[in-house]
Amino acid sequence: MSDNVMEVRDLVKHFPIRQGLLQRQVGAVRAVDGVSFEVRRGETLGLVGESGCGKSTTARLMLRLMAPTSGSVRFEDEEIATAKGARLKALRREMQMIFQDPYSSLNPRKTVGTIISEPFAIHGLKKAEGERKRTVRDLMDRVGLNPEHYNRYPHEFSGGQRQRIGVARALALKPKVIVADEPVSALDVSIQAQILNLLRELQREMGITLIFIAHDLSVVRHMCDRVAVMYLGKIVELASSDELYAHPRMPYTGALMSAVPVPQPRLAAAKKRQILAGDVPSPSNPPPACRFHTRCWKAQEICRQEDPPLEPKEGGNIAACHFPLTDAEVIERVPTARIA
Repeated sequence: MSDNVMEVRDLVKHFPIRQGLLQRQVGAVRAVDGVSFEVRRGETLGLVGESGCGKSTTARLMLRLMAPTSGSVRFEDEEIATAKGARLKALRREMQMIFQDPYSSLNPRKTVGTIISEPFAIHGLKKAEGERKRTVRDLMDRVGLNPEHYNRYPHEFSGGQRQRIGVARALALKPKVIVADEPVSALDVSIQAQILNLLRELQREMGITLIFIAHDLSVVRHMCDRVAVMYLGKIVELASSDELYAHPRMPYTGALMSAVPVPQPRLAAAKKRQILAGDVPSPSNPPPACRFHTRCWKAQEICRQEDPPLEPKEGGNIAACHFPLTDAEVIERVPTARIA
């Protein structure tokens, strides 16, 4: 069996821009524009980057919640991007998603028991009502919910409890891969720690492969074995978590890390930050060659003419940069998240 549970190759998703009475296409939003990476069995892979860089779109393409414009997504050597009908439905049993907003991802008209048991109904499993109810109660207990609240509705739960309902629903079919799309960004900090620790515990118990999408770099370091950094629809750096945080090579990664807040006031005052110039370019009209060159303090003429390949750099990081950061240029390391 391969060490990779999923392989993504040259994945592209362009959303057409249409105008006029006849709705002719006049352009396209290049949400994902040639992404390639592997997800190793049992690991936690982080996807990070600014809002709008294509993280969530990449995740949805991997699960075939939307069809790609082009490219390949393989799950255990089976193509997902072109799968249809019963075969696609069977593949989806092995891949589940925890959504970002626990308030909008649960049907307010259904009880918690019905929400968590819905995957069984869709896939024709556990048809006996008694067996289904016992399984749902076990799942609720496993994620820290009171099984006696089986018949309650989502509005009767707090945000953290609602996200636990989402986790229980994702675990119902015992998937091999779970995509967590910023699962704690809508929660209070104390509740975030509970949900993150729950995910780590369940991953260890069940051997799940986790794809963790976030913009909080401290949380990503706590959760992930490897991290992929995205910018304007492309992966610009990929490395192990320890190596990426100790020795970022892509200037964009270094700038992201310099923006991480420091809890100690004296250290925060002394911290040097790399402030990026300008705004993120439009994904409908990205800059030519290196997409980061319009904001990069190291950019030279070659950066405006040639797109740098994603290739190994010093220290083992894979980065797309003509002039990668040296250790002396690293602005500051990201502090390790302390999660109780």
